[in-house]
Amino acid sequence: MTTEILLDHLTKQLRMPTIAKQYRSLAREAEERNLQYEEYLLALLEIEVQAREENQRQRRLKQAAFPVHKTLDTYDFSLMPSLNRNRFLTLAKGEIVEKKENIIFLGNSGTGKTHLATGLGIAMIQNGYKTKFITAAELVEELLIAKEEHKLGAFEKKWLKNDVIIVDELGYIPFSKTGAELLFQFFSSCYERASVIITTNLEFTEWTNIFGDEKMTAALLDRLTHRSHILLLNGESYRFRQSLKQKENEE
Repeated sequence: MTTEILLDHLTKQLRMPTIAKQYRSLAREAEERNLQYEEYLLALLEIEVQAREENQRQRRLKQAAFPVHKTLDTYDFSLMPSLNRNRFLTLAKGEIVEKKENIIFLGNSGTGKTHLATGLGIAMIQNGYKTKFITAAELVEELLIAKEEHKLGAFEKKWLKNDVIIVDELGYIPFSKTGAELLFQFFSSCYERASVIITTNLEFTEWTNIFGDEKMTAALLDRLTHRSHILLLNGESYRFRQSLKQKENEE
């Protein structure tokens, strides 16, 4: 009993809660299987590491702030034949993060841009990368607040701790001149320092409508499209085709 009390105390002090929960059952298993001490110790350490890795993934998933949990597995690629599923699975492994590459989803409303961006983000979290999701409108609002409070530097520093930054719905809501300039500055700060995933319903020729200034827009596009994967999702609404397919399956 004294040994167990000491083990409970030490595992708590060393912050090893999984070992604290499992060492008794694993000890019985080790005895039944006639395992060596080293094998028992290895089993204990492995379950602790696995639990910590899973806890880290769950924390990163929560910090990412996805509005809806959507994975690549739940996207029906058969409804969007222009997209290559294997290419997405390759992108999800995170090579773009290591190379500081970007992804830009261009397409009409309802084509599944947000679903795919979220799915990639969640996959990258599973592969150990820190990801953050935000809409373009929310980002501009936060940038304006940071500017007003003279905290732009700290704001950008906090965001650049992420490996992947997902900016959703760029072009859906027009920005003020100041907001557009702040967004330009934010994207410029991300250049070759973090991977950015953008979803937009606007062609590149229409981005001047968001940022106003042609030279600023050209400079931004030059940075964003450098080392970038541009994925086009045109045609009929993915959501519409998905609902039709569900109805057909129900009949």
